[in-house]
Amino acid sequence: MAKTKWSLDLKHSELGFKIRHLMIANVSGFFKNFKIEAETDHEDFSTAKIHLNADMKSISTNNEQRDAHLLNSDFFSVDEHPEMLFDSTLVEKLDDENFDIHGTLTLRSVTHPVILHVEYSGITKDPWGGTRAGFTVTGKIKRSQWGVNFNGILETGGAILGEEVKIISEIQLVKEVLVAA
Repeated sequence: MAKTKWSLDLKHSELGFKIRHLMIANVSGFFKNFKIEAETDHEDFSTAKIHLNADMKSISTNNEQRDAHLLNSDFFSVDEHPEMLFDSTLVEKLDDENFDIHGTLTLRSVTHPVILHVEYSGITKDPWGGTRAGFTVTGKIKRSQWGVNFNGILETGGAILGEEVKIISEIQLVKEVLVAA
């Protein structure tokens, strides 16, 4: 069976997250540099094998002081752990537009299973003759599972940062080549 390789269109994709701050609002961030490689049987994403590699030094919350703090040992220790990795283990097709992707997330050299929800927008031809597929990816993780424990207590008793991190991403993949299996 023919395999189809897909690569990320970084210019039209976002790998983002949100976390509760002061327990009243969310702070958003994203990674400026990341790669996704996928392989499917033909164009069937229910058969996808997916690998993501994000450069932890490219994290941005649009606040230089906060970004510098995220890079140090209170959060991600990027000098020792420069990458965040995701590898799929199973794609579960829920219907024509919705999938759950089971996989492993490695952050700070700690690996745990995660399930991400994917809304599949379909495949289209672009104006330059290429084939593209679009996805919205969401999920939730508990940051302490990966050793990201920095926090503080407010005088009202609540925490400065929430435990749950929401993953919110928009992904465009470009079809590369068909190769014989």
